[in-house]
Amino acid sequence: MFGKRQKKQEEERRNTMAENTNLESVKEEVEMTEGAERTRPRRVFIPRATIYEAGDEIHILVDMPGVQADNIDITMEKNELKINGMVSFDTPEGYSLVYREYSIGDFERSFVLPRDIDREKVDASIKDGVLKLTLHRAEEFKSRKINVKMIE
Repeated sequence: MFGKRQKKQEEERRNTMAENTNLESVKEEVEMTEGAERTRPRRVFIPRATIYEAGDEIHILVDMPGVQADNIDITMEKNELKINGMVSFDTPEGYSLVYREYSIGDFERSFVLPRDIDREKVDASIKDGVLKLTLHRAEEFKSRKINVKMIE
């Protein structure tokens, strides 16, 4: 009895440590929203993202392993940026799956954009499963230097 309880506590401690130190990559599954209906019978995950700012640009990096450029749909409506990526996974001919640690599914993520983003100047590219979006600030919101004139 004591050995089983101790094993369980040790396993819980390891799981907690992994969660706290982020040693394990966890995929978070999207919950179905009220009134929404999926057209593909697949799991959908929220991809992890990194956002950083450089000068007058905002860069968003989104992990979307297995997604090809022609299977990505990016839309902007009002101040919301929506990203959908569909994964197409085919088992090689003559092979059958024995074991898989990675769950296959599509990706969905949305971001609320600041109002100073130029909606006409958004660049997107994907390489090695990482989608890179570059958002440019609108000209009227860019910082500029104001010259001061000396009046005599």
